[in-house]
Amino acid sequence: MIRWDWVGANVPDLVGATIDHILLTLVAVGVGFALSFVLSLLIHKRRRLAGPITGIAGVLYTIPSLALFAFLVPFTGLSFLSAQIGLVSYTLLILIRNILAGLDGVPPEVREAADGMGYGPVRRFLRVDLPLALPLIVAGLRIATVTTIGLVMVASVIGQGGLGQVMIRGFSFSNPAAIYAGAVLIVGLAVAADLLLAALGRLATPWARAGAG
Repeated sequence: MIRWDWVGANVPDLVGATIDHILLTLVAVGVGFALSFVLSLLIHKRRRLAGPITGIAGVLYTIPSLALFAFLVPFTGLSFLSAQIGLVSYTLLILIRNILAGLDGVPPEVREAADGMGYGPVRRFLRVDLPLALPLIVAGLRIATVTTIGLVMVASVIGQGGLGQVMIRGFSFSNPAAIYAGAVLIVGLAVAADLLLAALGRLATPWARAGAG
């Protein structure tokens, strides 16, 4: 029997768990994006680094999340740091690939035209390369964010799971209402984040909308 009244009686707890879930996601995606952006720029300038960097990111991405958290706990404990190391690791491959694809997709003739107009390397990157790469970068952010929202639930095994904690308590105390509430909120967060990033991407690239039209 599902006691739906449990949801109404535990709104403050659900709101707190949702905020924790969002915080874990924002920090992981933010740190992951910063690291990926720097690494992508290194690869873009020195192609010989592509193999080692993407290889390490690929290995991290293939490690099962439970195994990775179990490996980290003896070193960093049941902590926010442990959760973030694991979550950030899973964003790197997705973001590096998309950032690189965006930068590599800038037409050479556009770069040559910018150089001909007197743009220096930094100005050309900020005014030409980066804006044209934005659609693919935003696409990578959307994938990484939605993936991380789901993985945050797994971090509940080390006490850092946000809404995953709600679901674990639901399983422990045979409370289906808690399980369903946590699952619905996680799905809702993923959908909302994806729609928000898609809208921000459209606002940041008005020329792409004009071209599509």
